[in-house]
Amino acid sequence: MREVVVTGLGATTPLGGDLPTTWDGLKAGRSGVSLVEEEWAADLPSRIAGRLAVEPTETLSRVEARRLDRVEQMAIIAGREAWASAGSPDVDPVRLAVVIGTGIGGATTMLDQFDVIVKSGVRRVSPNTVPMLMPNGPSAYVSMELGAKGGARTPVSACAAGAEAIAFAADLIRLGRADVVVAGGAEACIHQLTMAAFAQMRALSTRNDSPATASRPFDTSRDGFVMGEGAAVMVLESAEFAAARGATIHGRVAGSGITSSANHITASDPDGQARAIRLALEDGGLSALDVDHVHAHATSTPQGDVAEAEAIATALGDHPVVTATKSMTGHLIGASGALGAISALLSVRDGIIPATINLTDLDPEIKVDVAQNTAREMTVRAAVANSFGFGGHNVSLLFTP
Repeated sequence: MREVVVTGLGATTPLGGDLPTTWDGLKAGRSGVSLVEEEWAADLPSRIAGRLAVEPTETLSRVEARRLDRVEQMAIIAGREAWASAGSPDVDPVRLAVVIGTGIGGATTMLDQFDVIVKSGVRRVSPNTVPMLMPNGPSAYVSMELGAKGGARTPVSACAAGAEAIAFAADLIRLGRADVVVAGGAEACIHQLTMAAFAQMRALSTRNDSPATASRPFDTSRDGFVMGEGAAVMVLESAEFAAARGATIHGRVAGSGITSSANHITASDPDGQARAIRLALEDGGLSALDVDHVHAHATSTPQGDVAEAEAIATALGDHPVVTATKSMTGHLIGASGALGAISALLSVRDGIIPATINLTDLDPEIKVDVAQNTAREMTVRAAVANSFGFGGHNVSLLFTP
């Protein structure tokens, strides 16, 4: 098995149009959640969301903006940044792969083009509709951007998709099937239908009068997650390939664990989540005592946060410092696991664990050490990033220096 290192990072999120700005926002405890002011949101129970801080059209060409769905635009932007930060590796195209996950894909294109049919008829539908709505669009377009011929893959495992993409990418390198893989997640589904659907499930926060404090993982007053959007991408390489070209190494993907709960389409499962964490440790050859930090999936739902805290305590104990950055960004669905992975990796690299903001009253059922409202500076020998999705998808990633 070859060692896997991270050499490039990119992101576009509610906190910033690039990774450095996003990371600064996370460290500062800044919220990127705001009120959705469009007319279509007026009747929604939840009218708040974590929207991109920088619109993709500010950096993409006019042709790209017209021919790409918003989720594809985000993936291209984050992918370009990650590739550039890795030094644009000179790699044989057949040894270069792309794995970018998404929960829904081009939802806005699908819904908007259906509106076109209703209002103007079938002949007014855009000929670009299919390439824009297909979930594999983000990985396909990034592969074309980079000339990657080693495969373009798309995990579609709900909110675990971005993390599963990184796990899959690491395995491609470890098994010798690629030297470099661009991996991550993207999501753009802030739309009337998706928000109404989640609201009908009573999954969204309705704290519309205070958007910045609405996402509050682990707090007794949490009332649901906040919809977010964005993309986060890593460049993974074999350690040998990175060393040969003198690449800067941000850290290592030491292991991963993937399980399925097989119990309920939406309910959390502490046992399945704990198994994923344990598998990641086993894969990386570490013990629970080696882990100093956990980036929690923690979406700010009443049941989900308690279940995950139980899983963390069961698999690792109560010593790791836990944080939930969705308190700042909202829930980026298919991109959330990739952004959480980057946060965990940077905590190892920089010795800074971002805080869980809006946490004024820790739920007594949460039996773990949560970084509350203030970032912690400490040595992080190893970090686990959790990502769980509807359908019983459980993914844990393990990062080391």
